[in-house]
Amino acid sequence: MDRDLVEVHRLLAAGERLAVATVVRTWRSAPRPAGATMAVTADGRAIGSISGGCVEGAVYEVAREVLAGGAPRLCRFGVSDDDAFGIGLTCGGTIEVLVEAADRPDWHHLGAALAARAEEVPVVVATVVEGGPVGASLLVAEDRTAGSLGSRSLDAEVAAHAGALLTGGPAAVARFGDAAVFLRPFVPRPRLLVLGAIDFAGPLVRAARLVGYRVTVCEARAVFATPERFPEADEVVVDWP
Repeated sequence: MDRDLVEVHRLLAAGERLAVATVVRTWRSAPRPAGATMAVTADGRAIGSISGGCVEGAVYEVAREVLAGGAPRLCRFGVSDDDAFGIGLTCGGTIEVLVEAADRPDWHHLGAALAARAEEVPVVVATVVEGGPVGASLLVAEDRTAGSLGSRSLDAEVAAHAGALLTGGPAAVARFGDAAVFLRPFVPRPRLLVLGAIDFAGPLVRAARLVGYRVTVCEARAVFATPERFPEADEVVVDWP
């Protein structure tokens, strides 16, 4: 998911206009978790995935409508009772997807959130999905907030709730009166220490990076502990463990 968001931010920084679809809620079995993202560019390219192929076609069409000037859309997709091969999730679950236009690098504080995660500073981005100005967003850090969800009282209530997610937790929707707000934590990656630059250390480093770990390789023999041998590692340390 992070790689998709990094690409979304890169495209926005380059001046592209996108429609971004985000899974905000799931029920029962779902192919991808809340927070999964798919973007569609003005020239029709698709980036990312929200359901592993189940409903991407339908979401793509909604995204094109939003890009053409449509309002944000909150779409729900579930298993089709009448046609198991129709538009729906054959895994039996249900997902809700928010589709909205994005045309600036600071969309939903994405650049600030990604930078904070890179610096290992936890933040939460809150976005209204129902019952208010859909798409309004608020960034919550330990010592500050940025943006607004449309009212000071809602901002304060959401910031207090989001504070508990700064130590981690899944992305999810929470209700605050009539407003439904999607809360996406950007927290430091879990760390994996690989002790010893032995034969299977390289594949382990690649696998760990793929699933989101910050990886440090530690090896006392300088000839083996080199960035060239472990290009996917975040750090290569020459020392005794």
